[in-house]
Amino acid sequence: MIKFKQIFGNKYLLIGFIAIYLLRLAANQFMGLMPQDAYYYYYSENLALSYFDHPPMVAYMLKLFSLFLGKSVFAVKLTDFLMTFFSFYGFYYLGSHFLSQHKLNRTVLFYGSTLMLTVISINTTPDVPLIFFWTLSLIAMYKAVFKDKLVYWILSGVLIGLSFDSKYTAVFLLFGLVLFIGLSKNHRRFLFSKELFLTLLFFVITISPIFIWNLQNDWISFKFQSSERASSVDGISLEPLLFLGNLATQMFLLLPVLFVGIMIVLYKSGSKFIKKRKLPDEKTLFLLSFAVPIIGFFFAISTIYWVKLNWMMPGYITAIVLAGRYLKEKALGYQIVVSLVLHVLLFIQIAFYPFNITSDDTWFGWEELSEEVNDLSKRFPDSFVFSDDGYKTTAVLNFYLDQQIYAGNIIGKHALQYSVIDTDLSLLAGNNALYIDSEKRFKTLDKSNKVPELLNQYFDKIVELEPIVIRNKKGEALRKYFVYQCQDYSLNPK
Repeated sequence: MIKFKQIFGNKYLLIGFIAIYLLRLAANQFMGLMPQDAYYYYYSENLALSYFDHPPMVAYMLKLFSLFLGKSVFAVKLTDFLMTFFSFYGFYYLGSHFLSQHKLNRTVLFYGSTLMLTVISINTTPDVPLIFFWTLSLIAMYKAVFKDKLVYWILSGVLIGLSFDSKYTAVFLLFGLVLFIGLSKNHRRFLFSKELFLTLLFFVITISPIFIWNLQNDWISFKFQSSERASSVDGISLEPLLFLGNLATQMFLLLPVLFVGIMIVLYKSGSKFIKKRKLPDEKTLFLLSFAVPIIGFFFAISTIYWVKLNWMMPGYITAIVLAGRYLKEKALGYQIVVSLVLHVLLFIQIAFYPFNITSDDTWFGWEELSEEVNDLSKRFPDSFVFSDDGYKTTAVLNFYLDQQIYAGNIIGKHALQYSVIDTDLSLLAGNNALYIDSEKRFKTLDKSNKVPELLNQYFDKIVELEPIVIRNKKGEALRKYFVYQCQDYSLNPK
């Protein structure tokens, strides 16, 4: 159990941290359904060995919690919060193997006050189970190497596999393990050992469902995450602004004090090795092996490609433990204050929505949209409903409505997991449809007075209806959707 009473005798730090966690919980429950929440819940309602854009663990996580909590926004959000809290406690247990109790308690507060934990506490993504299983994998690998018990080597393989079943970036765990063993003087004997072989064997067994699914589906998930993303890089050229943008988002994620502290510690560790050609002690080397590769890789990539803020998250787990050896109570005070201010602002935005987000990546207005679409469906009972914005509107409407909502594959586009599940659209041929089109940055509340070209290729007649406008409590229009009634669907474009 975490001994909070041993934290420096400074009750204000503890009070501030508790306030941050309560604000995080409040934000979690006040926040409405996000498109990502709905999309991955759609995964869980269509269980499979894997999925187009991600491995299956996020679906299994939601399915497991839904068995106890049912289907609701409350249940989905609580799932994220609880899984992240379990990860937080796992971090404490991991840190106890590297830090004195005094430093451990301080480091736990650093980690617990980051926006990184808040991001995965309030929004469903594959990072939620990834951080959980990544943390458990680190604990198992530490015990495997330093306690040399076969059961931990096997458990490491399973947990690394479950991390990979959460997100493909978990491959860095295997890389980090081999890197550490290869560099370590005391543990190099494991490099070609039965222990490491068993870890790899159980890893392969645990991730086999992903490969079976990809084999059955022309390797589409691996292609999407590798070659197709690589092809999106239009030539290789240095982009300083992308690097600076990534630097800013990472600093925001960890907050400046902790981020700068981590960078200083990593820099000093690297420069010490370069100057003295001497490796750090075994425990430090272990922490570095699971931080430097993934953090360094994505910072390098950010010089030519936009790196999303969550890609480096797992690498910060051991990096924060390492930085916790050196960061002082004064630095923690600054961290808590900044975090508390940002969490208050976040809660205000979530609860009262004072600033409109001109994007579909918001929690505002989805339930109201669903009610409007439901009313439209009653007016046009012979029409199926579809949208075309990747997955967002389709996912949310699928969550709220008791009917199947279709995506962009209706008009010949690839629609991520929807294209995998809705492969046979022949039953829709000849039917009418309602097309819902989000207008993100609108200037008027009028109709568009134009028909999207693709609709004309798949329907005989299109009539634009009055747009759906979502307003706040003050009556201000914050979201707008064009609505088209489309007649006589054809599977083949004209």
